[in-house]
Amino acid sequence: MDLLTIVIILALLATLAALLLGLTSLGQGGRFDRDFGTRFMWARVVMQGLAVALLVLALVLR
Repeated sequence: MDLLTIVIILALLATLAALLLGLTSLGQGGRFDRDFGTRFMWARVVMQGLAVALLVLALVLR
């Protein structure tokens, strides 16, 4: 497995973690959701964009 594949897998796992944290925050509600919910979902968007960019890079390089 090459380095790019490992980085892509890590980006996908980070996206999943941010999504699960955001959904947990949403489910818990209250002050915790108000304080952190939006941050978790923005982190998901950023990590998802990074994962897509890395996948495109992998396709271009191969």
